[in-house]
Amino acid sequence: MRVAACFCAALGCILVGCAAGPNYKRPTVSPPPAFRGQGAAESESLADLAWWDAYPDPALGALIKEALANNNDLLTAIARVEEARELASVARSAYYPLVGYALGAQRDRGVFRSNPELTLPSGGQTQNLFLGGLSTVWEADVWGRIRRSNQAALADFLATEQGRRGLMLSLVSDITQAYFELQELDRRLSIARISTGAFESTYKLFNRRYGAGITSRLAVTRAESALAEASGSVADIERQIAVKEHQICVLAGRNPGPVRRDPPHDGPQIPAAIPAGLPSSLLERRPDLLQAEQALMGASARIGIAKADFFPRIGLTALFGRVSPELSALTSGSATVAALAAAGTGPIFTGGQLTGQYRAAIAAFEQAKFQYLQGALRAFQEVSDALVSQEKLTELEAQQKRQVTALSESVTIANKRYRGGLASYYEVLEAQQLLFPAEIALSLTRRDRLLAVVQLYRALGGGWKLTDAQWTQGHP
Repeated sequence: MRVAACFCAALGCILVGCAAGPNYKRPTVSPPPAFRGQGAAESESLADLAWWDAYPDPALGALIKEALANNNDLLTAIARVEEARELASVARSAYYPLVGYALGAQRDRGVFRSNPELTLPSGGQTQNLFLGGLSTVWEADVWGRIRRSNQAALADFLATEQGRRGLMLSLVSDITQAYFELQELDRRLSIARISTGAFESTYKLFNRRYGAGITSRLAVTRAESALAEASGSVADIERQIAVKEHQICVLAGRNPGPVRRDPPHDGPQIPAAIPAGLPSSLLERRPDLLQAEQALMGASARIGIAKADFFPRIGLTALFGRVSPELSALTSGSATVAALAAAGTGPIFTGGQLTGQYRAAIAAFEQAKFQYLQGALRAFQEVSDALVSQEKLTELEAQQKRQVTALSESVTIANKRYRGGLASYYEVLEAQQLLFPAEIALSLTRRDRLLAVVQLYRALGGGWKLTDAQWTQGHP
């Protein structure tokens, strides 16, 4: 038995470097030299900023910290990471021998009668027999099956880690986007109320002039219609504000209710400089791409597991214990049971099962590879979309500001002309009805420009330098 044990140990040492299946190699990705919408590739990136520097609003920062602490989807992802961590430790345990114990008691007739070490009464009497011992089983990882299993389990664990970090980034982005949308709704509500007041003043003016016989009833009804439309928009925007507040509350892990925020303003709510960085660096910092690569590594390791199943499994088993007719003498009994064995088991015919598993593992790897490559393309697209959007929306906002300024002046001129009898009621209403949607359009463009930066920060893998503690604690 000692010779067999030494032989198996030597065989394991000789073949320890042999592992079935391919070794992982990252697929070739060809990033563009620069993102579309980027003048030239910069070494610095918006993603290098912490989220509290990218979004310096204090009220927004408080909401983000609350969400990172209480969001149930994030807490689920954290629990999923812990599950994967423990499963990785389960896979790692296969490196070590399994040690167990066995205790037994039996009552029979004539058992062990031929054993000279046991003193048992003769005559075929019924006897008690007690036994106890330790056993151990260990598999030599000759073909690397256990190593590949550990690689797959570790990849699963690291994939869940990146999934959690990706969810943290998405949560920060979702809260920020909803917050900017809420501020825009506040701005739009203010515009709607001011416009309602303007339409109400026009309606009262037309009504007084109609009472004095200066204008027609048609002017009054048109003014009343415009007033009703503006008043209805106030109620609808208030509804949208409540819905948006409820969305933010759920993201923050609390019951629906009002949300404290700063009043809308036109000041800087985003960094002045928005560099995108090098396209190739996306592969190293975007959590979803890192998660996809870990899934690819796990799929590669599972090919090795499936291939190793074709080869025999070689292992050692050992048993040591005692047998005694008296329970009190079990620890000092004269009969010792000991065994040491080396064994190898392997498949001969499986009806195509192992071949099917191996081919399925290869197909799973191919799926994971193409998902990774598609994810990289999608990442380049998202960054380029956000850059182009931010650039063009900035230009659009500048033109819409000019439009609103011109329309505001036209409303003032139309009112003066109407009061002086130089213009009809239609000119006044037309000027007001053009101004209201132009102000709303400008508000929406300002919101979309901010959201483009939020999308860019997410697309670049923002906050990738932060530790987990820094993510949740926020600004020091």
